[in-house]
Amino acid sequence: MKKADIIIIGAGAAGIFAAINVAEANPGKKVLVVEKSSKLLAKVKVSGGGRCNVTNTCKEPGELIKNYPRGNKKLKKAFAEFGTTDTVNWFSERGVELHAEADGRMFPITNNSQTIIDCLLKACDKYKVEIITRANIETIEKLESSFQLTANANQLFECEKLLISTGGSNKIEGYSWLEKLGHSINPPVPSLFTFNLTDKSITELSGLSVPDAEVKIAGTKLSHRGPLLITHWGLSGPAVLKLSAWGARVLQEKEYQYTVLVNWISGNKEPEVRKMREEFQQENPLKKVAGTPPFQLPKRLWEYLSAKSGIDPELRWNNFSGKNFNKLVNSLVCDEYTASGKTTFKEEFVTCGGVKLGEVNMETLESRICPGLYFAGEVLDIDGVTGGFNFQAAWTTAYLAAKAM
Repeated sequence: MKKADIIIIGAGAAGIFAAINVAEANPGKKVLVVEKSSKLLAKVKVSGGGRCNVTNTCKEPGELIKNYPRGNKKLKKAFAEFGTTDTVNWFSERGVELHAEADGRMFPITNNSQTIIDCLLKACDKYKVEIITRANIETIEKLESSFQLTANANQLFECEKLLISTGGSNKIEGYSWLEKLGHSINPPVPSLFTFNLTDKSITELSGLSVPDAEVKIAGTKLSHRGPLLITHWGLSGPAVLKLSAWGARVLQEKEYQYTVLVNWISGNKEPEVRKMREEFQQENPLKKVAGTPPFQLPKRLWEYLSAKSGIDPELRWNNFSGKNFNKLVNSLVCDEYTASGKTTFKEEFVTCGGVKLGEVNMETLESRICPGLYFAGEVLDIDGVTGGFNFQAAWTTAYLAAKAM
């Protein structure tokens, strides 16, 4: 039987961050982290293309919560207690400076996620946090004044307070042990995923991006505007990933069969496009339509949309009108694609769903059902859009849980 004052299940961002903060504030307490895999901080390692999108420049709690499809209102006070500025300062105080990119994402100045991992693990060593790997917790029993945990290979653990920071699970069965403790679970579904298109002709433009496009799901109010990326599977980039987050449950109900509408020149409607066409036509009468993009679109995309609209490659602007022009206008402002399925990246998998927030005191992250039990990170029914927001929720909930414990 291995005993500790506080046991944390899960050695991801939330678990390790909580362990450091509680151990630093309570040098006399025994803090133990138990991880089922052999890897520590696995998501930190791969996030942001290996650079680790630590947080975002968005500071005001009222604005910050707008980036969380689930849990937003419940997080407002939490972000006022420990927000993005606190995260930046926390890492800075430990020798890791962060820099911001134009879209608000913040990374270590090394642009290497290992910098964040090294910082966190160094702090674990400094404050004598013990970490045990390859220990899969199978049962949790609430005793009168403690918790007893059983792991694989008949390992036994006991603690006064217990923090669950196991991350999201893609199956409801992954939460069954929490249900046994009396908690209710909102069923998990994927969030932050690429739209897979049935028409693969556009995927020949894989790697091409448009800085400002608007993407909608036909038949719904779901819409998002931002950078759009064409991939081997279909459509991705911030506009699509954020739209998938807000529409996670709607798209799951549609069994991932839906129609995507794209405005490639976001902010422009059909009347504006017709006026711009007239001006461009007057300025470039003898240039070929298919080879001369007028809306600062990538040339390859313009050529693709022109061909899709049936425009003769030799047609010149002074002869461009009629039915083909109408088709091109429609392709520019309401380009339609059929989506079937989704692509998620397993290492960066984000779920919509988890422990219901009404059963958790969001000021302390302690269970309202099982005293002494705490939660942090994505195991809760909290998820953010892309941009460092999921990590910020992990840092915040972990900090508050550590403070309370």
